[in-house]
Order: sequence, then C-alpha cells, then structure tokens
Amino acid sequence: MASAKYLLGLLALCAGTAHAGENLNSRNWAASCSACHGTNGHAVTGMAALAGVDKAYLVNTMLEFKSGKRPATLMHQIAKGYSDEQIGQIAEFFAKQKK
Repeated sequence: MASAKYLLGLLALCAGTAHAGENLNSRNWAASCSACHGTNGHAVTGMAALAGVDKAYLVNTMLEFKSGKRPATLMHQIAKGYSDEQIGQIAEFFAKQKK
C-alpha cells in the first residue's frame, strides 16, 4: 500500500515537471523574438508588440510568414524554423503576457 502511494506521488511529480518543461520551452523559443519584439513581447518603439496579443492571430500570422503568404524580410525565415506546434506554444506564451 505504501509503495502505491509512493508511485502515485512520483507520477504526480513527473507530470508537474513535464508541464514545467513545456512552459520553459515556450519561454525559450519566445526569447528568440526579443531582439526585435522586446522581452516577453514588450516591443520598443517601431516594432510590433506581441505581449497580450490573441493567440489565434499570432498563430495565423506566423503560419502566413511560414508559407510565404505574408511578405517579410526576416520573419518568413524565422517562422520556417518552428513546427506548427511550436508556433502554437510560442503564441500561447505571448498571449498570456500582460500588455
């Protein structure tokens, strides 16, 4: 009985760690955007702010860059470096940031 409780506790700990890892990946992927879009999406003057922007809008925009539908000088190259799932996670990270 005690080993079952131990196992359940260990599984719960691992599940929490996996979730935290996903959040860290999202944050780390989003950090690559900071050179142009500012830390956590809080852009400097003249650049698009990403903090607090709707997730669906960000995903759609990135997929348009990725496919070449939306013209860009740099974003199309950056977007191609991420899977659609990663783009979704990055967009979710920015959507959760306060404006």
